[in-house]
Amino acid sequence: MSVTETYPIRVELTKESKLSQVDFNDLKFGKILADHMLVAEYEDGVWTDVKIVPYGDLTISPSMSALHYGQAIFEGIKAYKFADGTVSIFRPEKNFERFNLSAQRLEMPAVPEEIFMGGLKKLLSIDSEWVPSVEGAALYIRPFMFATEAALGVHPSISYKFVIITGPVGAYYNKPLRLKVETHYTRAAQGGVGFSKNAGNYALSLYPTRIANDEGFDQLIWTDAKEHKYIEEAGTANLIFRIGDTIITPDGETILHGVTRRSIIELANKWGYKAEQRTVSVQELIDGIKAGEVSEAFAAGTAATLTPISVIGFEGQTYELPPVEGREFSTKVLTYLNDLRYGRVADELGWNTLVGK
Repeated sequence: MSVTETYPIRVELTKESKLSQVDFNDLKFGKILADHMLVAEYEDGVWTDVKIVPYGDLTISPSMSALHYGQAIFEGIKAYKFADGTVSIFRPEKNFERFNLSAQRLEMPAVPEEIFMGGLKKLLSIDSEWVPSVEGAALYIRPFMFATEAALGVHPSISYKFVIITGPVGAYYNKPLRLKVETHYTRAAQGGVGFSKNAGNYALSLYPTRIANDEGFDQLIWTDAKEHKYIEEAGTANLIFRIGDTIITPDGETILHGVTRRSIIELANKWGYKAEQRTVSVQELIDGIKAGEVSEAFAAGTAATLTPISVIGFEGQTYELPPVEGREFSTKVLTYLNDLRYGRVADELGWNTLVGK
């Protein structure tokens, strides 16, 4: 059954596009938004009023549940443009799956595939000219959902709004990262919501990150809440290391299982590298750096893509990683992913979702 048969999408086009005002050679991440957005309402147990409308402000109540009790989740996806003009979305079905896992954990309704995936494709078909053709740029896609019940009281909201907004972006990071191991503040705990992409996870990271910024670091390496001995993830991305001959990424319910992280591990396995998803201690990483066994370290995420780590700070000491130019695995991965997402190599793994197909 098609999306229009199940959930009719009303389309209202903007009267004046902002596209001509955009300099695609100077894109600031998250600052420019495309002409249209998708909006859907959930009320009385039913998704309804699915529409694509001009991007604009939303009207909310001061007593709206999300403002008081934090029911708010989101995803990050990217679309790319091939040389022939084809628009392709990178693995959106995995974001759709994770979005509904986040919804389940925060006691929010699942968004139907027809609205999430079907609505996303229709939105991008309307705003296809907003997808950059500049190398290194993409259209960032932000699906999000929040509780809208206008009532105070701690309980799951009875109404929700699902929205997709998009905007052209350049690189999130434009240089190798300096990361500090966080040993006091906590991002997530066992049994909590670390695996979900919810707004609260990011709110509580802001103050410790500002402290790290003041100390000359770009981001944090979060550690476990109980002992601060085990590595979890960075503030805006997953972490991947090459220690000896093994590609290693931290695993567990306290980290966000990113689509880029997943793709990199799948590629490592496909190419015959030894790859492990397991607990990684801070001491193992620091000892490995001292012994010269850590040849590569990088952050991986939709926004960050694949960003090398140059320095790790721990307990007042800084540890230098090997030069970026000699990092064989991460260079190979980044080259392949770029070629795939821009349509320069065959999509043997079926990771590209073509708009209009």
